[in-house]
Amino acid sequence: MRRRVNRVATVSMHTSPLDQPGTGDAGGMNVYIVETAKRLAQLGVEVEIFTRQTARDLPPVAELAPGVLVRHITAGPYEELDRRELPGQLCAFLSGVLRTEAMYEAGHYDLIHSHYWLSGQVGWLAKERWGVPLVHTMHTMAKVKNLLLAEDDKPEPQARVLGEEQVVEIADRLVANTEAEAGELVDLYGAPADQVAVVNPGVNLTVFQPASQGAARHRLGLPQEAHVLLFVGRIQPLKAPDVLLRAAARMLVEDPSLRGRLVVAAVGGPSGNGLARPSILTEMAAELGISDVVRLVPPAPQHELADWYRAADVTVVPSYSESFGLVALESQACGTPVAAASVGGLRTAVNDGVSGVLVDGHDPDTWARVLRRFVTEPRWRDELSEGARAHANAFGWSATAARLMDVYGGAVSHLRDMSRLAV
Repeated sequence: MRRRVNRVATVSMHTSPLDQPGTGDAGGMNVYIVETAKRLAQLGVEVEIFTRQTARDLPPVAELAPGVLVRHITAGPYEELDRRELPGQLCAFLSGVLRTEAMYEAGHYDLIHSHYWLSGQVGWLAKERWGVPLVHTMHTMAKVKNLLLAEDDKPEPQARVLGEEQVVEIADRLVANTEAEAGELVDLYGAPADQVAVVNPGVNLTVFQPASQGAARHRLGLPQEAHVLLFVGRIQPLKAPDVLLRAAARMLVEDPSLRGRLVVAAVGGPSGNGLARPSILTEMAAELGISDVVRLVPPAPQHELADWYRAADVTVVPSYSESFGLVALESQACGTPVAAASVGGLRTAVNDGVSGVLVDGHDPDTWARVLRRFVTEPRWRDELSEGARAHANAFGWSATAARLMDVYGGAVSHLRDMSRLAV
């Protein structure tokens, strides 16, 4: 009989669930942690999220939602650290996590769920100290990213590869977003197949839902008759926003009459390797001669982001690698089809030919041909819009949380069985 998990320590060292997605290192993982924590709390599970304190005025503990606490751990300078510097703060962060647990009676936490490899390192040691199971979600993997590098991107360091291998070996359960990611964990990292569980992320169907395109364009100051191509995400080589700009430039060369109606909107901020050239999209738009059609928008809260999806004719996700692709799902939930790279979890997030289009490769000419169809074939686009809504409605965060509860129960059973074997 499986023991119920009542209290979970969630570890998210390098990025806070309180950060605005699209800024710094905040992205889909932040959304995942926030949404699953809320749904777990609704199932009666207390969730405490440990994250690094990034500002002096942040309280030691903040309530994210009823039943969900965020604990800010002092580890290094308050300002944002480059991810490459974060391993140097693992000891300080771990000390803060262990100190918190020491305030309670033994056995306070039933389970640890760590997110991203740095958090997995912390979870590894906390697991051994507390005698509880460790569930880990990679979100991204160094070996996968290094196989699919963008032209201007840098490979992930060997230290990360080794760190991920260690977490895979020690974790009681590994959560993969898709079957493809599960296969990568088994094939590239040697994870035991029976310890890998596939749990699809969800989408907030209350926030992201269809509404008037015209009203959304009015609120955002966009022309009603515009052809809007939308990119949402962090501005970095991995996400490939340059592919959209180059494709748009080719569309204008092929049909100059589009210039008065085309809007290329990019909602997001520089991140990762993109911080080295924060103005790269502005510079590229000027070089391509399309500055007049490009609109760069800072990261937006969810209600405003939903308006951007509704205002667009198509959301473009040309990433080189995605463990899932929450942007694609959010867009489809708003009724806007997606043109996405045929990589990783995007093959699950997008139903090719039904809710959007999967594109092989990153050749701007190919992308220009695909995007032009969204402009010139409104009936086809409307068919995809219907399919997009239906596809997204199959994903909900409540289902994700319920599946996680099953995984947690399996992790508890696994650790108990391993302990019996060790006796």
